[in-house]
Amino acid sequence: MNIIDKKNIYFLISLILIIPGLISLMLFGVNLSIEFTGGSRITVSFPITPADSDIADIKRILKDEQVKVAGVEKAGKLVFVRTAPLDQKEYNQFIQDLSGRYKGVKEESFETVGPTIGKEITQNAIKAILLAAVLVVIYISTVFRRVPKPASSIRFGVATILAMGHDVLVVLGAFSIFGHFFGVEVDSLFITAMLTIIGFSVHDTIVVFDRIRENLSKSSDPFEKVVNDSILQTLNRSLNTSLTVILVLFAMLLFGGESIRWFVVALLIGVASGTYSSIFNAAPILVLWHEWSQRRSRK
Repeated sequence: MNIIDKKNIYFLISLILIIPGLISLMLFGVNLSIEFTGGSRITVSFPITPADSDIADIKRILKDEQVKVAGVEKAGKLVFVRTAPLDQKEYNQFIQDLSGRYKGVKEESFETVGPTIGKEITQNAIKAILLAAVLVVIYISTVFRRVPKPASSIRFGVATILAMGHDVLVVLGAFSIFGHFFGVEVDSLFITAMLTIIGFSVHDTIVVFDRIRENLSKSSDPFEKVVNDSILQTLNRSLNTSLTVILVLFAMLLFGGESIRWFVVALLIGVASGTYSSIFNAAPILVLWHEWSQRRSRK
């Protein structure tokens, strides 16, 4: 099996996975939760699954109360209402009007986040992801500083970041699409999932890169062959590790409940993408860089 010879095909597959999400990000962005935008979120449960007309009616109730509505979505018997920040009096009035209109409605949760706190959380989330990326580059450059030629620690670091960026874009793009068509929100759990995905992606990539480093010091074969052999030697380990994680995540998806459903979905997409990128993107990028360097030196 020669993965390196088919690297352009694998790069094309990555583009096919990323481009729809990028288009969605440019057109629609992501559906941020109130943790980032500020506002109130009310969750109520109905005795039976509400109809679309009921959702429209809830919007009318809020409009009559002169409350700015950010969104009303349903998931089974639950209805999630997002509005501008409400005080306790406004919230009680809404619940009273809703209970008067629909018998058996129960209050499940109510939370309010101010715009200042939402902005701070957004900034901290961005800082956390950027810091993780910087630390990865520093770590890779340090650990692989004595890698045998023709490789270099810088190339390993850049290839790792590119593979990690691939996984981040795949997950972000997927949730942009989910947010636009299914009303899925990006919240603090999503940021936790993203940081976990970054860690998993880097771990998987380092396993392959470490084997490349070992084989470079023992083999006189061409760089492309060393890289391909290293990928094949670590392939079973990478696939088995990812499969066990995916099986656990599927169990969590089935039995974990509504509150962590999209967190688990993000992890599933990220783990699958991370496994793919570490095998079919990260190491082939090293070979692509090596080939470009050789062509440049001949000129």
